[in-house]
Amino acid sequence: MDNTQRLIELFKEFPGIGPRQAKRFVYFLLNRNPAYANNLSKLINEVRSTVHSCDSCFRFFPNSTSSTCPTCRDTTRDSSLLMIVSNDVDFENIEKTHFFNGYYFMLGGNIPILEKNPEKRIRQKELLNIIEKKSKDGLNEIIIALNYNPEGENTLSYLTDLLSRFNLDNNVKISTLGRGLSTGTELEYSDSDTIKNALKNRQ
Repeated sequence: MDNTQRLIELFKEFPGIGPRQAKRFVYFLLNRNPAYANNLSKLINEVRSTVHSCDSCFRFFPNSTSSTCPTCRDTTRDSSLLMIVSNDVDFENIEKTHFFNGYYFMLGGNIPILEKNPEKRIRQKELLNIIEKKSKDGLNEIIIALNYNPEGENTLSYLTDLLSRFNLDNNVKISTLGRGLSTGTELEYSDSDTIKNALKNRQ
């Protein structure tokens, strides 16, 4: 396998990118001047070295003197609410609505159907640890906000079962996004009004 094919294979690992798009990316780079590819490579390395994961919610944020992100450090947010989302993109989309004022947890992905080791596909241990910690700080609702597609539904089912067996306080409610999101919808591509309605009608 030559370097061009290796690069195509790497691009195919990007979310939502198939063989055709991966090839287009590679030939786009080949057709640009060398400075463009050098700047891109340099910027990727800089992003990797200047961004890290929050110790609490696990979202990415620029390096600072704190190990937790600004959202987790915000004491004006509602400590009784915890929303579980798949990734940073979903977090950003929900934050744009300015409707939810609780805290978050980035699950790190979804669980594919027929996955034999689901606990390895998500931050299961970290999730249970943060729930246990927040339960002592007045947590009374966990909102599972995942995509309305097969993987999202499978992950929702797994989390619901997991949390039902976890030693949750009886006062802690587990809810999901309500109507407003149609089947097959991904949070990443949902507009603010759709997400607001889904949050208002959570069940």
